Amino acid sequence: MTSLRILVYPHAMELGGSQLNALELAGAVRDLGHEVVVLGEDGPLLAVVEKLGLKRLQLDPRRRRPSLATTRRLRSLIGSLDLDIVHGYEWPPGIEAAAAAYPGRRAAAVCTVMSMAVAPFLPVHLPLVVGTRALQERAARRRPGPVHLIEPPVDVAENAPGHPVDEFRAHYGLAADQTTAVPGRIITVGVVCRLVQELKLEGILTAIDAIAKLARERPIRLVITGDGDAHARVEQRAAEANAYAGWRAVVLTGQLLDPRPVYAAADVMLGMGGSALRALAFGKPLVVQGERGFWELLTPDSSALFLHQGWYGLGDGTGGEERLTTALRRLLDDPALRAELGHYGRSLAVERFSLQRAAAVQTEIYLQAIVRRRDPGMLGQTLAGARSAAGVFEHVVRRGFQRLSGTWVRDDFNAVTLAGAVLDTRSSNGSKRPR
Repeated sequence: MTSLRILVYPHAMELGGSQLNALELAGAVRDLGHEVVVLGEDGPLLAVVEKLGLKRLQLDPRRRRPSLATTRRLRSLIGSLDLDIVHGYEWPPGIEAAAAAYPGRRAAAVCTVMSMAVAPFLPVHLPLVVGTRALQERAARRRPGPVHLIEPPVDVAENAPGHPVDEFRAHYGLAADQTTAVPGRIITVGVVCRLVQELKLEGILTAIDAIAKLARERPIRLVITGDGDAHARVEQRAAEANAYAGWRAVVLTGQLLDPRPVYAAADVMLGMGGSALRALAFGKPLVVQGERGFWELLTPDSSALFLHQGWYGLGDGTGGEERLTTALRRLLDDPALRAELGHYGRSLAVERFSLQRAAAVQTEIYLQAIVRRRDPGMLGQTLAGARSAAGVFEHVVRRGFQRLSGTWVRDDFNAVTLAGAVLDTRSSNGSKRPR
């Protein structure tokens, strides 16, 4: 196979599923014999870049997104590095990559979207990669260009049962047999996610409240790993839950660059997206988290739902805490079921979501993009670019009004109303404080 020169451009260098996927896939593609360089600003994920041994080019953290300056930088790198592929993750890098590769340059642009919806103003002929079958089907109905599927990959060698946990448990006081309000070995429930309003907060607060009530009658504990602008609110709810439970039933670790000990130490994991898949790789039973009260235990019977729509769901806004509590009680009462579902999840991760399999698929997408890079011709590219530019301008103006009116959300294409256009799922509900 011909060695390709590839630039990978994550949308950010903070901890998060999309950008971790970008870097881990970049390393795996490099291991297949290609030259890969990462473009990104300083941030926590630089440690991952260094661990993977990838070359990194600096990007201005104060830049607009998207920006003409970044597009010009990409265009210059296409020439100086003789690039074959410019791969942007999420819509701003995707727009910039497409603009830099136009008109008719040697490099081809590719865009990966791991959000719950695809920005409608992405150039319609830009090769697109999405993370769920449902989103692929929906996007393909609206776009003449190729829409590929790469389900969020996980390194099943680095993320595997048997990872050391003793130091982690000792540091955070997580002994399994410590004194609690209720005697017995403590069952640890883990969640690793950003503590932010969009997608995450509702489920985190629901989990805290459910654990607080269970912890008055069962030895169960929730360990939350992550950080974000909702940290203070989560911390306050955790303190209320611990006071209600009568012991330290909810523990916040903050952000960990290497969260593997959390997965390894847990008996049960809660999660969505890439975090859910890492839980499977560690052989842990998983309760999938969504929004509007969605909670669903992964079993062989429920797996088809997630293999189609992704590791997420939307409920109808009712019964979320009860739904989660029911799933947790089922796992608490049946150690054999925990072991069975953990084994099932590990097998699923290895067979379907391995990083090495995803890297092979990604490379084939690159080769197809190079063959198609001048489609649909200069005029078609120009018209598509003009429509895209107009759509970006309209979106930026609308976001400005949202900021002024207080309705702005950080993850613009992960908002629940947009996600709802993609999903057709079962229900459940939001959180209540323990009473």
